[in-house]
This record gives sequence, C-alpha cells and structure tokens, in this order.
Amino acid sequence: MHDNRYIIIKPMIGEKATRFIETERKYFFQVDKRANKIDVKRAVQEKFDVEVSKVGIMNCKGKKKNTSVRSDGKVLRTSGYRSSWKKAIVTLKEGFVIDLMSGSGE
Repeated sequence: MHDNRYIIIKPMIGEKATRFIETERKYFFQVDKRANKIDVKRAVQEKFDVEVSKVGIMNCKGKKKNTSVRSDGKVLRTSGYRSSWKKAIVTLKEGFVIDLMSGSGE
C-alpha cells in the first residue's frame, strides 16, 4: 500500500480496548485488508505523531447471518456473510499516548 491515508479505517473503542490502552499502551484499529505491519506502523506514526514499538495483525472472518423478509404475506428467508476485515493492535513506546477522541498524539 502506498497511501497512508487509507490504511487506518477506524479506531476500535470498547471496554476491552480501553483496558489495554490504560494498562499496556495498546491501541486497536480496523485497517485495510491489503495492509501489512510495516504499512500500519508507518500510517500510525504519520497520522498521530507517535513512536510505535510493535504491531500485531489479525484477519477476522465475516460471520454468517440469516435474515427474514416479508413480501406479499410470505416470509422469505435468506442467508449471507458479513465482510471479512483486518484488525491491528499497535503498541506505543513509553511516554506516547494517542487521544482517539480528538485524533492527535502526545
């Protein structure tokens, strides 16, 4: 990947992610499926102006979903899959913090 603006899709903020931010300086991001660890590290350092010590990546497979639709009094049942996606876990060096609400690093 060449353009760092499109590598990070969104930060993942939840109860578990918040706990990791506070205790281990680890941040979770949903990233482009074609991105590798080097691309993610370069994008985070450029966007948030921080130093990254480690990057981990996981491929998350899309779940199977069933839906029901009513049409002319009949119930039609269909099934499909959610899109697969990629998650990156970024560990920052000591003394660096990312403020995810304002989108800036310190």
